[in-house]
Amino acid sequence: MKTHEYYMRRAIVLALKAKGKTKPNPMVGALVVKNGRVVGEGFHKKAGLTHAEIIALDEAGSASRGGTLYVTLEPCAHFGKTPPCVDTIIKRGIKEVIVGMIDPNPLNNGRGIAVLKQHKIKVQCGFLENELRKINQVFIKYITKKMPYVTVKVAQSLDGKIATASGDSKWITSDKSRIFSHRLRSDYDAIAVGVNTVLRDNPKLDAWFSKLQPIKIIIDSRLSTPQEANIFSAGAQVIIVTLSTRPGQETANRSILLKKAKILEVKEKAGQINLKDMLKKIASFGISSILVEGGGTLIGSLFDEGLVDRVLFFTSPKIIGGKHAVGSVMGKGVTRVEQAIKLKEIRLKRIGEDYLFEGYIK
Repeated sequence: MKTHEYYMRRAIVLALKAKGKTKPNPMVGALVVKNGRVVGEGFHKKAGLTHAEIIALDEAGSASRGGTLYVTLEPCAHFGKTPPCVDTIIKRGIKEVIVGMIDPNPLNNGRGIAVLKQHKIKVQCGFLENELRKINQVFIKYITKKMPYVTVKVAQSLDGKIATASGDSKWITSDKSRIFSHRLRSDYDAIAVGVNTVLRDNPKLDAWFSKLQPIKIIIDSRLSTPQEANIFSAGAQVIIVTLSTRPGQETANRSILLKKAKILEVKEKAGQINLKDMLKKIASFGISSILVEGGGTLIGSLFDEGLVDRVLFFTSPKIIGGKHAVGSVMGKGVTRVEQAIKLKEIRLKRIGEDYLFEGYIK
């Protein structure tokens, strides 16, 4: 006899079919089961389109009456871009709903389950929840904290350098690592770098294997980004984050950059960009995930502020040396080893001659 976990795992497989396509919505899969047979299934394909439960119910048709609905996330009880799913579930005569996890969205968050129970529908919740939280970690942070999920990606030498003392950085890691990185970029809404990375490396920050290019974000407190920088040639929206301008402080470069990018003004903190304010304002544009690719100062500051969720360190078996070579993580750092940031769920993967070290902070 098949268990609730069996059907929920099948629903997870369905949900993952839309990986990278539902942002800023979660990935959701659903099944309608009757007499031990799956009579309908569906997954949420894109924000604004029909939810997984409704697709599964439509496929099941009249067979849904008296059946059991398996859904990875609590059905919604509020109007968004689509009507409440609970209304359709009730109308179709579903007798029981098995929910993977409660919806973290404050607009729902238990309301859907409560409505179903009020209509005498049996509800059980909490199946494979850890796996479900992992696949929707971006959505969970975005909807609960109103901030994007932040992944730091570093390409460094064995001794933790991302460039030599002269600024040369091409190429520290292998071709295979760079190909992997370009595939990684397509999973994120935006890619962010500090202005020093733009000045030193002049990157395009494009994603080779994606038709839809991620948004490019430059953290540039003094608006010193060159107007001819390659980042403007990648065919994607560019956002330049800078400090709020006081009357009379407008510059010629600001006027030029305004023609090429959106300039986002944020609060100041100790004379620098207030990174938390920056992330909150970026989230207000519907950006739910950011891949931060450098440089060491920006990455170090994000660690200092406790704003990093995930790290990906590509490490090449090369030693650069030199006390003036550029380190991968700068910032203030910690004063004692016992204060060091500790990673969770660590994974190590060989990519060509390099090693990819992955871990989570939150």
